[in-house]
Amino acid sequence: MVFISKTMSQEIERKFLVLNDLYKSAASSSFRIRQGYLSSNPERSVRVRIKGDSGFLTVKGGSDPTGISRYEWEKMIPVDEAEELLRICEPGMIIKVRHEIKFVNHIFEVDEFLGDNLGLVVAEIELTSEDEKYQRPEWLGREVTGELKYYNSQLTRRPYILW
Repeated sequence: MVFISKTMSQEIERKFLVLNDLYKSAASSSFRIRQGYLSSNPERSVRVRIKGDSGFLTVKGGSDPTGISRYEWEKMIPVDEAEELLRICEPGMIIKVRHEIKFVNHIFEVDEFLGDNLGLVVAEIELTSEDEKYQRPEWLGREVTGELKYYNSQLTRRPYILW
């Protein structure tokens, strides 16, 4: 059994709505994700995730005022332990298919939500600095970075079908 640990680091990402499904043909990989929250507090969330055949425990700190950066710590855990932790998570489960799209010098992660968030499609790009330049693919829509209702932790509390 191998455990990969990631020390506390700064996560810098921007989040966008997706205009259409043109991203699908450009996806280099796609996989299913199930995740729940042991704590969905926006100032310090604790997430349990099963991504493909791997489990993860992730702690995220509160976002800066722009919503672009926040602290993140993640550790790979065995899937059976992730399954156990999912059973004690707060109500609401995030189920989605993630598509990874290489575009120019970046990777966009496009999440197609299922279940109670069916119909919501959001793209994220991780950056090395808040002012890093990137090119926008034609399917990228309005930026929603920092809008709490689009945080996965909040989608468990108030899913897209209730908007």
